[in-house]
Amino acid sequence: MSEGGCKMSDNVLKQFNLTDEEYLKLDEVEFRARFRERVHHTLEIQTYAAANGDEVLKENQSATAKKFIRLWEERNLPKDLPEYVYAKKLIEFSETLLRGEKLDLSEYEPYKLSDEEKDAFFKVIKERRSVRHFTDERVPDELIDKILESGLWAAHSCNLQSIKYLVVMEETTPGLFKGSDVPGGPVHLVVLQDERVYRANPLNPVRNRLIDAGAAAQNMVLAAHALGLGSVWLTFNDAMIERISKYFNLPEYLKLVTYVDVGYPNQTPYAPQRKTLKEAIEARV
Repeated sequence: MSEGGCKMSDNVLKQFNLTDEEYLKLDEVEFRARFRERVHHTLEIQTYAAANGDEVLKENQSATAKKFIRLWEERNLPKDLPEYVYAKKLIEFSETLLRGEKLDLSEYEPYKLSDEEKDAFFKVIKERRSVRHFTDERVPDELIDKILESGLWAAHSCNLQSIKYLVVMEETTPGLFKGSDVPGGPVHLVVLQDERVYRANPLNPVRNRLIDAGAAAQNMVLAAHALGLGSVWLTFNDAMIERISKYFNLPEYLKLVTYVDVGYPNQTPYAPQRKTLKEAIEARV
């Protein structure tokens, strides 16, 4: 979500721009979220627009990022964490542009898929399906981690990165997920959201939070299919939320949103067919 063109009230601005003392007193999770959000909205967007010739950077464009770098160092946070590394890189980019030099981003170009890889990609999308019956074969931790990491790489509003997980084996906690309307899988991957990060942007719509979690879950089910696993994307009823939250003694700010069951499939269901593009497109102008 961009702030461009939005006239914010003084009260809202105060929520965005805290004093140094207030930033230093924040818990680490909220501080890092505010770091990500401020760098995104005050430097990242503008730097890439300038690199594309659509905008001219101000001389002090990186001032906010540099302030957060200073506060980061005052808090003695590790300098190899992603926020710090990314902010330093963006400052470097912006200074290159301010010197009147061309910004060469060629080394960061995404890998270009071959025709065969493109076919495989769309095959994963179209052949993924909801699997509700699984074998007893244990899913290796390394595959679970690949699925979870895929969820973290989903698009996320304002780079707030709210996603956290519970990884729950049915064999170690039988019945904890009872109440779902489908048979449980051998591994339950619960998508949580750390609501503390959303304090970093009071203008972020509530609907974005659901989109953030949904994007992560979609990446997860696609990754599971690509790894040869079956998966089904599920939701909670209130009793399940209360039971699971109590079992893990989750703090109030960690909210259960959705979960994905994964395992080795014991069925190959016929994929429900989709409506045509002609039906789906309401307008094309």
